[in-house]
Amino acid sequence: MIHLQNIEKVYRTDTVETQALNAINLEVAKGEFLSIMGPSGCGKSTLLNIMGLLDEPTSGSIRIADSTADRLSDKQLAHFRNRTIGFIFQSYHLINDLRVLDNVELPLLYRKSTAKERKELALEALEKVGLSNRTKHFPTQLSGGQKQRVAIARAIVGKPNIILADEPTGNLDSAMGNDVMDILVRLNKDEGTTIVMVTHDENMARKTHRLVRLFDGSQVQ
Repeated sequence: MIHLQNIEKVYRTDTVETQALNAINLEVAKGEFLSIMGPSGCGKSTLLNIMGLLDEPTSGSIRIADSTADRLSDKQLAHFRNRTIGFIFQSYHLINDLRVLDNVELPLLYRKSTAKERKELALEALEKVGLSNRTKHFPTQLSGGQKQRVAIARAIVGKPNIILADEPTGNLDSAMGNDVMDILVRLNKDEGTTIVMVTHDENMARKTHRLVRLFDGSQVQ
């Protein structure tokens, strides 16, 4: 599902060159749940952004779901991301002025779908994360765990093949974190969704199929 070959990422300024990723070779199989761990600043989020086609590597090749990313235009990339990849962020990235249902519908606004279809899909996604009774609430009226479940619903509303999650339990206490993790495990098991998750939590990583560790931009396990 995800194939990375010799990925390098270098950030340059006039005076400084920083190598964020070095010779990353990684394959994620269809239906796999992979976790990525490592100390802060080791390149985890950079790697996830490259997998999600939000950032370009300095060198190397990326293939996502049999599509080669460097052959797609910006417009094609945006369309491909919208159809294929769902994103979950540590800080939720919800829009406080929009109700829960409207937040979940957002990815569907970039597709040719009717308002009725968007609502039905959003309600279905919220049902999967146990928040069908919160559709009219605003994010400011929700707990951290509820906000993250809304973010998961938004990520899955378009039925993507891949979910990329950047510290999805990082802002939550252990109970809420376990609830969110249980949802991700269920999505992977029941629907076959391929999931790549960045985490600092060994306990959460143990619930996934495989663990990759990074250190100073290099894969060490």
